[in-house]
Amino acid sequence: MPVKSDQMPKVVRAGQTVVIFAALAVLWLAFSPPRRWPSDPLIAAGDRLFMTQIHLKDLNGQTWRLEDQLGKVVIVNFWATWCPPCREETPGLIRLANANHARGLKVVGISMDEGGLTPVAQFAERYHIPYPVLLPATGFALADRVESLPTTFLIDQRGRIAKTYIGAVSQESFQQDVDRLLKTGGAE
Repeated sequence: MPVKSDQMPKVVRAGQTVVIFAALAVLWLAFSPPRRWPSDPLIAAGDRLFMTQIHLKDLNGQTWRLEDQLGKVVIVNFWATWCPPCREETPGLIRLANANHARGLKVVGISMDEGGLTPVAQFAERYHIPYPVLLPATGFALADRVESLPTTFLIDQRGRIAKTYIGAVSQESFQQDVDRLLKTGGAE
C-alpha cells in the first residue's frame, strides 16, 4: 500500500525539497547570461569608443566630457553611495587625485545612485571629494554595461582604456598603474 504524503517521514520530504531546489539552481545556472569577470573586461583594452560616451552633468550642473581630458591619465570610477566597497575605496581615490593632480591625473566619479542629487551631494561633501562627481542621465548606455560596483576604468593619455578594475581597488594598486602610464606617456 502506498504511503500518503502526510505519513511520509519529514526527512524524506526535506530530501525531496533539497533535490527540487538543486534542480532549479542547475537550470538557472544553465540558462542565465554569462557573468563578466575581471579577465573579461566590459570594454576591450585600447577601445576609444568609450571617450565619446561620457559627457555628463556634474553636481553643479556643468557638463564634463571625457574627450576633453586627452593628454591626461584619467580614472573613471562607477560607484554608489549605498555600496560598501565603494565607500571603502573612496578615501584612496581622494588621496590619489590630490597627490597626482599636478602630474596629469584626473579622477572622475560616476554615481550609479537612483535617489537623485541629494544623497550623492551629501556623500561628496561628507568625504570632501575634490574631483568631479557625475550623474548619468536616463538612457546612459554605458551604465547598463556596468554590472558590479565599484567598476573603474583607467584611461591613458591617448584616450584608450589601459585597464579595467571590477571591485574595490587599493590606492597603492591604482598608484602603480597610474605611475606606469605617466612614465610611458600611454604608449605601450
